[in-house]
This record gives sequence, structure tokens and C-alpha cells, in this order.
Amino acid sequence: MHYFLQQEYEVIFNLSSQYSINSLCIEMHINRSGFYKWLKRRSNPSQKEINRTSAFNIFKEYHDKYPSHGYRWLNAKIKLDTNTIFSNNYAHKICRFLNIKSDSKHVRRYGKKVNKELKNFPNYILAELNPLRPFQLIVTDMTAFWANSHYYELTLFMDLFNNEIIAYYLSDKKGNPEAYHIALAKVIEEKNKKYMDLEMILHSDQGSVYCSKRFNKSLHLYNIIHSISKPGTPTENGAMEAINGWIKEELFIDFNINNSNDIHKSIEDYIHYFNYERPQCTLKYLTPIQYKDIYYVK
Repeated sequence: MHYFLQQEYEVIFNLSSQYSINSLCIEMHINRSGFYKWLKRRSNPSQKEINRTSAFNIFKEYHDKYPSHGYRWLNAKIKLDTNTIFSNNYAHKICRFLNIKSDSKHVRRYGKKVNKELKNFPNYILAELNPLRPFQLIVTDMTAFWANSHYYELTLFMDLFNNEIIAYYLSDKKGNPEAYHIALAKVIEEKNKKYMDLEMILHSDQGSVYCSKRFNKSLHLYNIIHSISKPGTPTENGAMEAINGWIKEELFIDFNINNSNDIHKSIEDYIHYFNYERPQCTLKYLTPIQYKDIYYVK
């Protein structure tokens, strides 16, 4: 039964105490026998219909909470939170029936490619390294946004092994260099807990802070090799560019950050959600922390 037809049956049922069912069916161009069949099923539903109604309700609930995502992600999130398992095919049918679609308008825009590599900082990420452990390949970038009529810059460091945000800094000052240094110090602190003696590649763009002597001064002391993209080639740091886009989509669509009274706390909560509660397609719909936990078990 089509979702909108079911809604019309519900309208007739709700108005039946005030008007005759016959007149309502005529007015709404609804087959009266079809309405009575629906009414019979409504009063005595089968187990299949009960399960289907439950599935409708949970997908609608999760879509209302996370409107930026499509049926596959919603299905993975429902499985993660409730341990309720639906096939992707069934999830697609439910979302199509309920007219559930992602509200995201995430579009990637890349600039013109310029083949110029900094001599002191070659691009190691072009080798298409596949990280085999945590803290083997870290990518970083800054994304800017406006919330509650205030300007913010969010600096992120992400581990490509499991797409975990291992360090961040939120600044309300434009071009604040301290944001990068504070976040980098956190990366070094986390690296030294288990991977002090192992080599790490840190990849960034050619931002002035990333290329500064201060930023690069002591990286070699912590076995960190700095890799830098060529100018005008965001595709060389594609994972970070994509995450930046998704983060802003989710902050504004799913988390309504414009209505937040404490932007810093909202970002802190979102980073925890991103690492611990947000399944990712590239991780086989595990969260970053779940994926890393499996690595440590092996």
C-alpha cells in the first residue's frame, strides 16, 4: 500500500466520527471497500504488518534525527544503536515507501591542478599508501564556517587508518596559527603513547602555517615526516576534503549548530559522535573506534 494512500485512510478514520465514511470516501476519491479492508487489517494486523510498521517507525525516527544521510547509512546506524538488522534492499524499500531521501547537498569542488611540489616537503601521499596501523598516515586541514552569526575555524587531524579525528582545535579568530600548533601537540602526545618509535607521515596542504619553520621545527624528533600537496590539488588530500564537507553538512543539518548556545561544547560532542557513534561506509559501516578496536584484538 502506498504511503500516501495509507495517510488518506488515516484521515478518513479520524474524521469518521464527524462525517459518514461513504461521504468521506467520495470526497477524497477513495475506494470504500479498500478502506474497509485497511480498517480490518488495522484492527487485527498480522505479525508481518506489525514488523513492517515497526521498521517504518524506526527509519522515520532516524531520518528525522539524521536527515543528511541516505538509507544505507541509516540502516547501519540503526544496527549500531539497536542491534536491529535489516538488509540494505529492505531498507531501500522502506525509505522509498516513506519518501525518505538525504537532505544533503554535498558537492565536491576542486580547483585547477597545478603540478608544483615544494622541494623541502615532497608529496608522499601520491604513493597511495594503505595504512596498516594507527598513526602511520595522518592528514590535516582547516575548515571555516559561520554559526550564530560568528565566524569559526576548525582545524582537524585525522588518522587515515580508521578515519578517526585524533586532534582538533576550534578557533573564533581568523587565521589563528596557535590552533594548528595546539592540535599538533595533541597528535604528538597521542602518538607517543604507543607509537613513539614508529615513523608517521603527516600530510597537509601548502597553508602558510603548515609550511612555517615553527610547525616543522621538531617533527623529526618524533619520527614524523611532513608530506605536502601541490597547490590547487585538493584531490591529493581527498579524504580530508570529503570529511570537511560531511562534517559541516551534519553540523548544520543533523545537529542544528546554528541553534547552539555553546559552539565549543557542540563541536566537542560532535567529535565524540564522529569517532564513537558514526558508522562509515569505508570502514564497512563500523565506527572509527570499533575499527581500531578490531585491529588491537588481532
